[in-house]
Amino acid sequence: MWATSDDVARMAGVSTATVSRALRGVDGVNPRTRDRVLAAAHHLGYVSSPAASRLAGGRTGTIAVVVPFITRWFFSEVISGAEEVLREHGMDLLLYNLGHVEGRERYFSGEAVQQRADAVLVLCLPLSDVELEALGGARMPVVLVGSDIERCPSVRIDDVAGGRTAVQHLVNLGHERIALISGTPGDPMGFTSQFDRRRGYRETLRSAGLEVDPSLDVPGDFTVEGGEMAMSRLLSHPRPPTAVFAESDEMAFGALRTLQRAGLSAPRDISLIGFDDHLLADLMNLTTIAQPVREQGARAARMLLEVLDGHGGEHRVTLPTRLIVRGTTGPQRRASAAL
Repeated sequence: MWATSDDVARMAGVSTATVSRALRGVDGVNPRTRDRVLAAAHHLGYVSSPAASRLAGGRTGTIAVVVPFITRWFFSEVISGAEEVLREHGMDLLLYNLGHVEGRERYFSGEAVQQRADAVLVLCLPLSDVELEALGGARMPVVLVGSDIERCPSVRIDDVAGGRTAVQHLVNLGHERIALISGTPGDPMGFTSQFDRRRGYRETLRSAGLEVDPSLDVPGDFTVEGGEMAMSRLLSHPRPPTAVFAESDEMAFGALRTLQRAGLSAPRDISLIGFDDHLLADLMNLTTIAQPVREQGARAARMLLEVLDGHGGEHRVTLPTRLIVRGTTGPQRRASAAL
């Protein structure tokens, strides 16, 4: 009977994941542990075959990544960060793009992921108990990016603090009538970032003694087109704002396009700050709140590999955001009479 990676793992006193990493020469394995694994493999006559060793150990060598919208910049960057780490450890990535509520329901009603992957990364979806059970409950490791559930390890930023920083920057510049371009009203996917950033926006206005005007909170759907339409609505307001906080850079790009078409500019006529530090934010000279997007994916992937390797690592990680001041914000000069 052929020896398996489980046999090597038992003899060496390590996990099957450590056996795989040691035999493939992947970094992160203690030299003494690697020597012990090699000695056990030699003694048992074990020859590593990627396909055979995965099957023998009950592993697929694949990590499923569940993403709401693969075409959006944020999600593609998180996936890139995770994929780089997984590739370094010889793991494959299986992508599930939900796209809409029906896709989410269809995905979590099936059992295909349990048969095709060893663990799951879930991006920005606050999972229900039913959805967690659909992923195999405690039997399949689940790591979250951008959301927080007690039962699962997670990597995220503090969206409330990021919103506060953005609006405080505008307050410090003397702006008193500050608008918000937010996400999607009644968002069926349940993204929490839009609500947390709105909370930071409102808390900062109240702390500064400024009015929280609901008519200055307009949806932008986290898209460029949505940002365009939102800024158009704000410019047609009876009392337009002097500054705008867009909850994503992509919405801010759309807002800048609307200003340009109206013969206006930022910050001369209206100050504008975004959120993300998108790849094009520097090119657009956009003031923004930067978040480490790729690092969230990479950290989550490392977290998940630690769980598969039988090690308890960090359970909850909150990465920092920072203000990057560029050319779209400036002091309030007048009550936007040109609008």
